[in-house]
Amino acid sequence: MNLIISGTNRLGSNSLKVARYYQEQLQLRGEEWEIFSLIDLPHDIIFSDLYGKRSEGFAHIQEKISAARKFIFVIPEYNGSYPGVLKVFMDACAFPASFYQKKAILVGVATGKYGNIRGVDHFTGVCNYMRMHVLPLKIHIPHIQNELNNNNEFIDSITVKFIEEQIEEIIRF
Repeated sequence: MNLIISGTNRLGSNSLKVARYYQEQLQLRGEEWEIFSLIDLPHDIIFSDLYGKRSEGFAHIQEKISAARKFIFVIPEYNGSYPGVLKVFMDACAFPASFYQKKAILVGVATGKYGNIRGVDHFTGVCNYMRMHVLPLKIHIPHIQNELNNNNEFIDSITVKFIEEQIEEIIRF
């Protein structure tokens, strides 16, 4: 199993729209990927699932994470980095079973003009520490609010070109 992680718990996020786009594009190529949105984290995760504790609500999430071989992280920019809830999620997952020696693909999204370059770089450091293999081609999508049409499809041909290139690398990775 492979997982696409929508890296925020914000309702109606562009990250989830991008995650769904990636899932659709991968499915068109015969690839099966499941989406996990941080919206679905237990609401009391910082009390119930950190430091070795495991709630019933997180146990099934942990099973999915442990079973996954590849991850696509869609990471929105929050205050010049990545969301704190994404770090809490990573900290709640069992180590090393969750991410050790697995593959990570990183996609940054932002309403600003840099596409979360810093946040993706910061998250790369976390992935490296957890001994994940990070695909060198990282996508940064700036001005995300202008990139998607009403059907949540990318409209800029240059963005589509880079996403397609990354998807082909994801399949080979």
